[in-house]
Amino acid sequence: MSTLAQNEKTPVTRSGPRQGSAFTSRQGSAFTSRRRVEKALAHQEGDQVPLDLGGSMTTGIHASALYRLRQGLGLDAPGTPVRVIEPFQMLGEVGADLIEALGVDVVGVNRLNNIFGFPNEDWKPWTLFDGTPVLVPGRFNTEPSPGADILMYPEGDDSVPPSARMPKGGFYFDALNRQGPLDDEHLDVEDNLEEFGPISDADLAHVAGEVERLWPTGKAILLNLGDTGFGDVALVPAMQRKHVKGIRDVEEWYVSLSIRPGYLHDVFERQCEIGIANLARVYEVVGDKVTAVFVTGTDFGAQQGPLASPRTYRNLFKPFHAPVNSWVHAHTGWKTFIHSCGSVRALLDDIVDAGFDALNPVQTSAAGMAPEELKQNYGDRLTFWGGGVDTQRVLPFGTPEEVRAMVRDRIRIFGRGGGFVFNTVHNVQAGVPTDNLLALYQAVADFRAY
Repeated sequence: MSTLAQNEKTPVTRSGPRQGSAFTSRQGSAFTSRRRVEKALAHQEGDQVPLDLGGSMTTGIHASALYRLRQGLGLDAPGTPVRVIEPFQMLGEVGADLIEALGVDVVGVNRLNNIFGFPNEDWKPWTLFDGTPVLVPGRFNTEPSPGADILMYPEGDDSVPPSARMPKGGFYFDALNRQGPLDDEHLDVEDNLEEFGPISDADLAHVAGEVERLWPTGKAILLNLGDTGFGDVALVPAMQRKHVKGIRDVEEWYVSLSIRPGYLHDVFERQCEIGIANLARVYEVVGDKVTAVFVTGTDFGAQQGPLASPRTYRNLFKPFHAPVNSWVHAHTGWKTFIHSCGSVRALLDDIVDAGFDALNPVQTSAAGMAPEELKQNYGDRLTFWGGGVDTQRVLPFGTPEEVRAMVRDRIRIFGRGGGFVFNTVHNVQAGVPTDNLLALYQAVADFRAY
């Protein structure tokens, strides 16, 4: 039995979350999760550092790691499948019982359809390559190709070419390059805007319904729409579209930052108009029940430095990030959230100036991203939403003691004075030892109180 399970004072039942868990908020605290996150975003200390797990598609957990975490906590009987709610990265559903057991403070609200263009419904059983039992949406293709890879199709329609591939033995999907020949003389901005448009009545009703459902829980709500992810290479291939036009190859897109900046600027300009209009429609139906909005997931950093120069960010991206943030701050009570992996230290002054409130995933293993320096120089202007433990080395390959020590250190550094929402550096990946997962969340419970 794990140390965590041994520390439980009340036995776990299959009918619901464990009661009196060592992971949950301190007894008698007057703070709701929502207030806890609001205090952090205001750079104030609440009762304890807030925790996010599963609030967005960059703060989640791979289905196989989720399965083992739930087993380690005794929440499920062996062999109980977990749902895959984000099939590109194969992220699992962080259910209400796990939220309660760990004391998670953030919940996410997304559109009806996933990144492949079909809804998460009509669940069916499947088994991952590593043997993990899961449930996947009905339109998720589970039939292997002749090479034993798993191919995924836009809207689940296998009458058109696949848009993504999971290699045999793999853990998640890679987008397939479906770009046709490019003619620079006849590039049409509308071709790279086909996946963006006015939010549908169905999506609007779904978002409003989810916010109303989640509001009584007292959790902070993180809104994920995707319209304002300018140049997000997870979105560029448009894996939900059956046929694509425009620049859809990731490599070609990055090259275009240098050789076609005018074209990208025109794409972003129109996308910005669409995105702000959609945010306005959503605000009309949810008001200030949303705590923060995921503005962009575009990655600007690599391991050793930025992928784009400060000048490129300043000239091509900031002119659209700034008006989105300005609109949100002028018309709503929401805070704004930027996700960018890698070494983005050289861009942080401009990211702050563009009006972002929270930075994720805070990849502290990248060059120039030392926690102490980030907190000292930006801790009063940015909320660090992540950075809680290194997911490249320590969490998957370290010992439970090393995981615990890092969690304690990161809460000490980032949590001081508020401005910190605990999350791992990006999603928890497959292959993390169960003991390390348990050590991670036990350490959060032990050290998160101010």
